[in-house]
Parts: sequence; structure tokens; C-alpha cells
Amino acid sequence: MPALHLTPRSGVRSLEQLLIASAHRSKAALAAARCAVAIFSVAAAILAMPATARGDTIFEINAGTNTVGEYTTSGSTVNASLITVPGGADIAVSGSDLFVVNYIGGAIGEYTTSGATVNASLITGLSGPGGIAVSGSTLFVVNSNSGTIGEYTTSGATVNASLVSGLLLPNAIAVSGSDLFVAYQIGPLPGGTIGEYTTSGATVNASLVSGLNGPEGIAVSGSTLFVTNTNSGTIGEYTTSGATVNASLITGLIEPQGIAVVPDPATGLLVMVGVLGLGVTRRRQT
Repeated sequence: MPALHLTPRSGVRSLEQLLIASAHRSKAALAAARCAVAIFSVAAAILAMPATARGDTIFEINAGTNTVGEYTTSGSTVNASLITVPGGADIAVSGSDLFVVNYIGGAIGEYTTSGATVNASLITGLSGPGGIAVSGSTLFVVNSNSGTIGEYTTSGATVNASLVSGLLLPNAIAVSGSDLFVAYQIGPLPGGTIGEYTTSGATVNASLVSGLNGPEGIAVSGSTLFVTNTNSGTIGEYTTSGATVNASLITGLIEPQGIAVVPDPATGLLVMVGVLGLGVTRRRQT
């Protein structure tokens, strides 16, 4: 192996460069290690949280007892009578707030997820409210009797009480981005349609999905719609473009009403780890 000849000056300079490079590599390795530890620490902390802390909570309305019950997704009862609401028809959750439809009283009430009443008459004067959806600071409410969709703020202010009108017995509503998907009856029972509208009130397709059998609940997940058919006891699956995926995805149900779709918690965890990992990569490249 050829000998490496260095002058005193060049030797000192080369040694300094080696030490600096080594220090940079050590800092990058240390940063990566710390981020890796942080990733697994956060992941472990999330998995160690109780279900209610992770947000894995079910709130449901009992029409027979006029109550809102709280349960974990594993089936444990947290509080079977968290809130008492006569004529409860639907519910929407936003952060630590619950917005509950009072069909009989024609009102929307606001409560905390702990069961405290914020304002039992947040919105009043509705006409047979049957469904509710929340997006940011906006509430969308379907009025079965008047055939309208109203828009309100989560503070109770009216934006447009007749954002969409001319519907026949709208029962349920779901919001995704700038789109509203509404389940409503048409013609003599059985029958039913899913209509698509913008959050500004424009009609996209009033008969996006037709030929349903008493649709009472609707949920959207990504580009997929899930619809409950009360009369046939089924849940159908459709695309947000209106194509039928499986009209009888689930069968044998008894008068299914509301429906909700919850993302897999593992997916959210992977996204979080991916973001933190990207941070490590960028730090090492700078």
C-alpha cells in the first residue's frame, strides 16, 4: 500500500477535516436516533392510551329512551345515558362538542362529549330535522318536513336556512370536502335516492344514486358511500361518482338507520410515522 505523505501543514488540515466530517456524521446519526426513539415513543403512547383518549368512542341515540349513550369501540359502556334529548334523531361530533338533532322540538342542541349541556336550543325553528353533518365551523341540517338543507355555524348563527330546497323527505346527510351527499325519499315507498350538492348549495346530481329502498343513513369514506336501506335491511356501497359497488354489501339487518365509518387507527399511525420519518431525512440532508 503506497505511503501517504503529508507535510505538517497539510497533515494538520487533513486531520481537522476528518474530525469535522466525523462530527457531522455523529450529529446526523444522533439526530436520526433521537427521531427514531421519538417515533416509537409516540406510537407506544398512542397504543397505550385508553380507547376514549384515542377518540375511539361511539355516541349513539336511543329513540326509545330519549338518551345519547357513550361506548367504546370494544363494546364497553361508558355512560348509557350521557345526555337526555327528547326526539333525538341524529348526532354529529366535532372535537369536544356533540351536536344533537331534536326532531320533535325542531332544534339542534350542543353538548360536550362529557355530557354537559352547552346550549340545548342552539338552533331552533327547524321543520322536522332528521340529519346533521359538521364540517369545520359549519353545520348542515336536513329538514324532512320542509324538504330543505339548512346551513348554520357551530355557534348557532343561520347562514342559509334553505341552502338546498325542493327535496322530498330528506333523511340523512354526509359532507366530504365541498360536497354534500343527501339521502331522501322519492315517490311512493319503497324508493329512495342519493343526491349530490355542493356546500354552496348548487346541484351536482340530484339522482346520483337511485333505486334505493328507504335510505335512512349515509356515510362517506374517501371515494366511497355507504347507505343504509331501512325497508330491505341492507347496507349498500357506492362510489362518490354514483357507481354501484355492491348494493347488498351487508344484508339481514332489521330497519338499519344511521351509519358511520371510522378509519383504521393503524392507518393514521403509519401516516404519523411517515411524516416523522420524512423529518429525519430532511434533517440529514441539510
